[in-house]
Amino acid sequence: MSNLEQYIRTVSDFPKQGVSFKDITTLLKDANALQLAGNQLFENAKHLKVDKVIGIESRGFMYALWLATQLKAGFVPVRKPGKLPSEVFKQEYQLEYGTDTLEMHTDAIQKGDKVLVHDDVLATGGTAEAVSKLVEKAGGEIVQFSFLIEIPFLNGRNKLLNYEIKSLIQY
Repeated sequence: MSNLEQYIRTVSDFPKQGVSFKDITTLLKDANALQLAGNQLFENAKHLKVDKVIGIESRGFMYALWLATQLKAGFVPVRKPGKLPSEVFKQEYQLEYGTDTLEMHTDAIQKGDKVLVHDDVLATGGTAEAVSKLVEKAGGEIVQFSFLIEIPFLNGRNKLLNYEIKSLIQY
């Protein structure tokens, strides 16, 4: 049961023509795969001193919250516009298939906080780069980017050259 790739479904032409979407819901519905992936993500981060774990909307929330509890850190959701009820930092970014904006509460990260950022997929790196800018605005320090899946040919790592990056599955 160490090959997590078998639990990921690829959906062609979603959310638009030409995109091969990596669907993690097939991994999440299998209790053994769910636990194995969580354990492996924790193994990649357990050596870190972390104050906050950021989860990126929405699939990043699933393991980020679990990582936060395992690392005894706070959890910070980074969301799409209009979803957070208080004052926010905003950051626009490029997706593989368009543009979007992310928001984070201005009081979520304190100056000097050590931050682990988790999302389900590293593709072009636009989302992760946007989160790095949000953390910088707040005065935090990213100690690791954590991903369940990485798609290396899209060169997302190139936008995160100054950071430690860990991913469980590469396509």
